[in-house]
Amino acid sequence: MKAPHLNRRLVLEAPARVADGAGGFSESWEVLGTLWAEVNARSGTVRLEAGASRSRVAYRITVRAAPQGSSMRPAPEQRLSDGARVFVIRAVAEHDPAGRFLTCFADEEVAA
Repeated sequence: MKAPHLNRRLVLEAPARVADGAGGFSESWEVLGTLWAEVNARSGTVRLEAGASRSRVAYRITVRAAPQGSSMRPAPEQRLSDGARVFVIRAVAEHDPAGRFLTCFADEEVAA
């Protein structure tokens, strides 16, 4: 199996709840670290939502593997960001039999 070409630097982020001081919370994103990745678009759709057009593109993002339990191992509901672009991770699977790489199945949504 050919090794992926890790040529994009992405920031791995996890959701974090922050107390708002009134008994509730707000959700923010905590930076876990930086990963080098290969990013490939898979498919895209456009849908009408609340009178506005919304574009969604599915991506296959390959990164170096990290051990189970490591904070640098991507997980569903975390996200990868590249500047203003945000890729929400939906699922993660091992890319190769040796477990050297992981494939993240992610979505990017953009209001059109």
